[in-house]
Amino acid sequence: MLTHFIERIHTATAEKRPLCIQGGGSKRWYGQAPQGDTLTTRNFTGIVDYDPTELVITARCGTPLSEIEAVLAEQGQMLAFEPPSFGSSATVGGMVAAGLAGPRRAYAGAVRDFLLGVVMLNGRAERLVFGGQVMKNVAGYDVSRLMAGSMGSLGLLLELSIKVLPVPRKELSLRFELSREQALATVNKWAGLPYPISATSWENGHLYLRLSGSEAATIATRKQLGGELLPEADAAAYWRSLREQTHAFFGKDDALWRLSLPSTADSPNLGGEELIEWGGSQRWLKLPEEQAQAGAGTIRAAASAIGGHASLFRGASKQVGVFHPLTPPVLAIHRRLKQAFDPAGIFNPGRLYAEDSI
Repeated sequence: MLTHFIERIHTATAEKRPLCIQGGGSKRWYGQAPQGDTLTTRNFTGIVDYDPTELVITARCGTPLSEIEAVLAEQGQMLAFEPPSFGSSATVGGMVAAGLAGPRRAYAGAVRDFLLGVVMLNGRAERLVFGGQVMKNVAGYDVSRLMAGSMGSLGLLLELSIKVLPVPRKELSLRFELSREQALATVNKWAGLPYPISATSWENGHLYLRLSGSEAATIATRKQLGGELLPEADAAAYWRSLREQTHAFFGKDDALWRLSLPSTADSPNLGGEELIEWGGSQRWLKLPEEQAQAGAGTIRAAASAIGGHASLFRGASKQVGVFHPLTPPVLAIHRRLKQAFDPAGIFNPGRLYAEDSI
C-alpha cells in the first residue's frame, strides 16, 4: 500500500494533477469543495501499537474510528476530545485532518493536544516522522500538531500516535432553567472553581452541565449546584446528539455558522437560533441559507470585533469562504508551510482557502 501511495504522488506531481486525500468520506462536505483525483486510504488500516498502561494508541490512517473506540472501551479508555464521526465510515486519519472535537474539548483539550506523533508522506513522496509515542518527545517546534485540522493540505498521513485517557469513574448531567446571559455568567463563574465539569450546553432557556470524575467529587458538586438530574440514558443520548450533530437544532434546512468567541462575550445580535457549548466559547448560529450567505461579512466582522472568528460550518454557498479569513502575516505562514511540505501543490488544494490553494 505504501508503494501505491508513493507512485500516485510521483505521478500526480509529474502530471500536475491534484490529489483529493480521502478516508471514509464522512466529512467530505466540511471545508471548501474537494478537488482532484481521489486518493483513498480506506485500505491502509490496522492498529500498529497499543499498550493500555502507556495510554497511547498508534494506528494507520484508514483505520475506522469505531474500531479505535471499541478497542479503547474494552480497556476502560477513550479519546478524551470526543471526536464526531458523522457516520460509520469515519477514519482516524480523517479525524485528525478535520481536527473536530466534541463537548469535552474545552475541558480535556483539542485533537492537536493529544496528537503525539505522525508518520506521513510529503509532496515529494518522502516518508517523514514527527514526534513519537510519549509526551516528552519533541525538541523545538511540534510539527505533528500542524496536521490536526490541516484538511490533508500538507501531506498524506500514514500513522498517528494519540494519547488516550481513562473513562471517568462517574458521570452525571444536570439541567437548569437560565437565560442566555445568566447561563454565560454562571458557567464562567463555575470555570474558576474546582468542579469536575466536562461539558456545558445552552439552548432554549436551558443550561445543561455534565460532571465527570470520581464518584465523591461528582456527587458533592451536584449537591452544591442543585439543578435537575437527568436520567443516565437521556444524558448520554443528549451529549452524543451534540457530538454527532443529530440534535434537532442541527437540522439540515438552514445554514450553520460556528463562532469561536471569548467565553465571557455577549453573543452578537445576528438573529437566527443559537446553541452555546464549551463554557461559552463555541456558539452555533443557525440562519436561513439566504441570510447566512448575504450576511457573511457582517457575521465575521461581528465575531472579529469581540476577539473571535466565524466559520461557515454547513450550508449556504462556499463562495463566501468556509473558514475565517487569515490576517496577512498568518496567511504568509500558511503559504510557506504549504510550499515546504507540498511544493507542487497536489494535496487537497483549496480545501482550506480556495483563493490561495491552501
